Amino acid sequence: MALPARRQPRRARPDRGGLPDAGRGGQPLSRLRGHDRCRDREAGAELPALRLPVTGAAPLLDAVSTVLARAPAGPLVVGFSGGGDSTALLLLTLLWARERGREVIAATVDHGLRPESAAEAREAAAFAAARGIAQATLRWTGWDGAGNLEDAARRARRRLIGGFARARGAGAVLLGHTLDDQAETFLMRLARGSGVDGLSGMRAETDWDRLPVLRPMLGLRREALRDFLRAEGVGWIEDPSNRDPRFARVRFREVLGTLDALGLGAGRLAETAAAMGRAREALETATAELARGAVEAGPAGDALLDLAPTLAAPREIGLRLFAATLGWVSGARYRPRLASLERAFDGLAGGAETGATLHGCLIRRRGTRLAIRREPARVAPAVPLAERRWDGRWEWAGGAVEPGLSIGALGAAGLAECGDWRARGARREALLSTPALWRGSELVAAPLARPEPAARFARISALPPPWDATLLR
Repeated sequence: MALPARRQPRRARPDRGGLPDAGRGGQPLSRLRGHDRCRDREAGAELPALRLPVTGAAPLLDAVSTVLARAPAGPLVVGFSGGGDSTALLLLTLLWARERGREVIAATVDHGLRPESAAEAREAAAFAAARGIAQATLRWTGWDGAGNLEDAARRARRRLIGGFARARGAGAVLLGHTLDDQAETFLMRLARGSGVDGLSGMRAETDWDRLPVLRPMLGLRREALRDFLRAEGVGWIEDPSNRDPRFARVRFREVLGTLDALGLGAGRLAETAAAMGRAREALETATAELARGAVEAGPAGDALLDLAPTLAAPREIGLRLFAATLGWVSGARYRPRLASLERAFDGLAGGAETGATLHGCLIRRRGTRLAIRREPARVAPAVPLAERRWDGRWEWAGGAVEPGLSIGALGAAGLAECGDWRARGARREALLSTPALWRGSELVAAPLARPEPAARFARISALPPPWDATLLR
């Protein structure tokens, strides 16, 4: 299947605002190839069969097919901003998916940070519609002007696209990161003093809380993708923030040009990141093997860490296991800072400390083991049951969602209503942070503290448990 035959783009109407487009002289994305076919599509006509161009797309399609073939069954949700990378990803995915009967859905996030963002989202929607692709615009309204804008926007995209993909039963989310992005990420993390994990860069296959996420273009150069679009007469939106030196990524992107002359171009940096990735996998495997004999999962989302085998292992592996266990218990996605991790580990393992708090966890030394529990004071506030997930650790698995109910921590007041909770085999301190169903201040169900035949929560976490070899994906 193929891209529609090329045609000369129409002149943009003055009242359209002329959204920037690096491919075709500043014309709006929707005015390029196919936007006027929406009327035919609405009338029931078929879009032209897609076909590969004579040159350009075949090697790109071969490259992305290797990763796309690993996508589980279900719709493929493409993060689609209308920029050059995501436009190329959408078209290449469409070529691949239509030959295999796979559904493709475009998800566009309108961050609302620039006056043009809403119009750009509409252009992206029109571009997708012209090709028969379902599309959704997801709006972010959470920016309060404080903190790191790049990080906040990245987290918002992940939350919005991830939530949308789950609601649609997606097999995977597809992201348009390229080899150039990998090189930029390597430089940024090198400047922050990252170790093996950080310098291993982005992975072509990962997950967001068990939702598969693929980066099919991670081995492709950005300019090769734009050459493909130009050859097909397809335009794209240029976000002015990609040239704004206030953003760290833009500054590192400019440095790459200088480094290339020294033999440290994007390709070489990406190769180094790949080598770091292999080293990271070896460390992860060793950590998981240690965890299978040293970590015991508790009945309330807690864990016990056996110090004897942990201390006998190489220090790097022992610290990784400690960090991974903290992450699994707390539901946090990132590891604690190394200095804090080492200080707590050495104090507890050496006997100088009997307890500590770190990474949203309470840590108690019990003989030769560390009892690691979620810190009740750090749990998330209650959320409506309809959201199903709470505190990054628990997901409602009890069937139908009843209106008016919320998920929140059991707490001391709730535990006091649970009768003989000791029969459940869990410690009081661990039960305080377990999920319960509430109707206002009324406790409805506490399935981890008392028998509740109709209520059930499944244990989840941003990171897999420490005995999983993919614990740091």
